[in-house]
Amino acid sequence: MSTATDRHGSGSVPDRSDHAEAGSGMAAGTKDDVRYVLAIDLGTGGPKVALVSTAGEVVAHTFRPNDLVFLPPGGVEQDPEQWWSTIADGAVELIAASHVPAEHIVAASVTSQWMNLVPVDADGKHLRNAISWMDSRGAAGVTDLVKGPVNVQGYDVTKLRSWLRYSGGIPSKAGKDPVGHAVWLKVEHPDIWARTHKLLDAPDYLNLRLTGRAVTSTDVAVGFWATDNRDLAHVDWVDQLVTWNGLDRAKLPDVVPTGSVIGTILPEVADAWGLGHDVKVVTATGDTCSAGIGAGTVRDFDAHVYVGTSSWLSCHVPFKKTDILNNITSLPSGIPGRYWVATEQDTAGKCLSWLIENLLYPDDGLGPAAPDDVYERLFAVAADVPPGANGVIFTPWLNGERTPVDDHRIRAGFHHLGLSTERRDLVRAVLEGVALNTRWMRDSAEKFAKTRFEQLTFIGGGARTDLWCQIMADVLDRPIRQTADPVLVNVRGAGLAGAVALGHLRWNQIPDLVEITHTFHPNPANRKVYDDHYRAFVRLYKKNKAVHAKLTDAAGH
Repeated sequence: MSTATDRHGSGSVPDRSDHAEAGSGMAAGTKDDVRYVLAIDLGTGGPKVALVSTAGEVVAHTFRPNDLVFLPPGGVEQDPEQWWSTIADGAVELIAASHVPAEHIVAASVTSQWMNLVPVDADGKHLRNAISWMDSRGAAGVTDLVKGPVNVQGYDVTKLRSWLRYSGGIPSKAGKDPVGHAVWLKVEHPDIWARTHKLLDAPDYLNLRLTGRAVTSTDVAVGFWATDNRDLAHVDWVDQLVTWNGLDRAKLPDVVPTGSVIGTILPEVADAWGLGHDVKVVTATGDTCSAGIGAGTVRDFDAHVYVGTSSWLSCHVPFKKTDILNNITSLPSGIPGRYWVATEQDTAGKCLSWLIENLLYPDDGLGPAAPDDVYERLFAVAADVPPGANGVIFTPWLNGERTPVDDHRIRAGFHHLGLSTERRDLVRAVLEGVALNTRWMRDSAEKFAKTRFEQLTFIGGGARTDLWCQIMADVLDRPIRQTADPVLVNVRGAGLAGAVALGHLRWNQIPDLVEITHTFHPNPANRKVYDDHYRAFVRLYKKNKAVHAKLTDAAGH
């Protein structure tokens, strides 16, 4: 089962600050009893590194961009050394700026895109580029791996029962999880597979660089679909699932409890960054988990929506179950002993950057480069377009879809274009298309959780603009709560998790530490147009999925 990952960062509606920014609020660091966490949020677009007080205040942060490498057919990779160097640059800049006394930094806490795969050797060095959560090259291999004599939706019924019973999910036939990546690596690069000591996800790779320990946490390990998650106090690998998934138990890292301290920072890292040698490193989390913490939605059924490169809609729930038909499940959370609802829209904010880079301001010599304030201009012109984008609907499936359909072959499109259609209509349609897809996810998530989400906290780069907040409220027909500094939610969540792990904070205190700047209420006048567009949106998928499947197969991507 494909689950949320950016897994995956807020790189498509970016924080354009490439250098350290001081935070707002009280003058943290002026009291001798205040302590801080060096929080690291590795998004797909690049890492944010921040100093977060144990009360959740982001004192200062940096951002550095990272590159994506696209390879046919369906390959997406990133350089782990670039991950590390950009993180190190940000950490050094922050600490050297003396925003807080270095001796008051007591922990390092990582959150990251996940569902990646990084093979490392016995010395902890990566053997190749990381295979991204967006990579689908393992699709064919997984399809062969999971089928049997008697199948349900292409999965062997005996294996399916065990996968769902133990892990709560299943290897994605789209190939976009560590199982698919491992299957592809083993077949296409057997030499690297033979030299691989451990198969790590991105959060665990960063903690390896920080501590020298190759371990994974209960919430990150689930991406291999081979752990027993029924008792969250005793999560470990299941040998039968490991074998079925084509993995090697010796190559999998040991599982440690979420929210625990895994060690002390390596002296050479501490010296290079300007930290003390006693800084503790806590278990890393996937960004979907840290987002829920940073949004303050830590109570059961308190829901949040994230829009960055990808998007998801999630909440914590007190149960483990799986809805295979809608590709939704509950998985171990970044909070010990808790589950969260896993959904994902594969491309969300990325659709907006795609529009800029490929239609509005392409780097092809035919037009001017995008202005520095391009996002502000786009939102300004979209605000002048009436709800419904003058009839234009955008389906945001640039890289396939995950929830409520696991379909890596579906593709995006603008629908109902006419001679009167203008560029600004396309911009508005992209914003609305992401919201329509979010409503599709919300319907499945509410059925799964057996509750109506009375309000949703909106986080990530998409939540920075009032226009997108209002569109979300109107399309979802729910009040939307906008957090302060929504692009810093993941890194704030990592900081808060670190504070709890070291005993400076309790989980039930977190909701009161998250500032809500505004609540956007649905406009009843827009309900009919968005209800009509939503029905058309779902029909567009159902009527066109077979055509897209043939075209995608023929094109090879």
